[in-house]
Amino acid sequence: MVGRVSEEVEVKVPASEAWKLYGSLRLAEIAEEALPDVISKVEVVEGNGSAGTVLRVFLPPGGGSGGGGALDLGFTLFRFRMEVIEKEGKKEECIVRGSIEFELKEEAAARAAWVSIEPLVAIMQLAAHYLTKNYTTN
Repeated sequence: MVGRVSEEVEVKVPASEAWKLYGSLRLAEIAEEALPDVISKVEVVEGNGSAGTVLRVFLPPGGGSGGGGALDLGFTLFRFRMEVIEKEGKKEECIVRGSIEFELKEEAAARAAWVSIEPLVAIMQLAAHYLTKNYTTN
């Protein structure tokens, strides 16, 4: 079974400015510091934060995964994707789209209901707040 869930958050900074955060490891650092109930630890597997970076994200105990790793639960793929999209006609604003893409073994298909976009939305909202607070037009 293949599935995907996604949400969008509007950010009142240019896409190029948002990408400075989303295209770096700083976002993971900020999320780990500010959202300990969502993320307990982030390790870089490969990359420098730019496109294609692979992170190992650890959830806090009781984080809702039902125990065990994603593979133990029947997931064969569990990927987070973040896209920064320039808002048409508004150079000083952008949209960040966060998606979770997953594949499950057929015998584990009922676990698709466990996939929640809410932690990713919390990270995107945190990033939007950080960006608008720290952005200066110069």
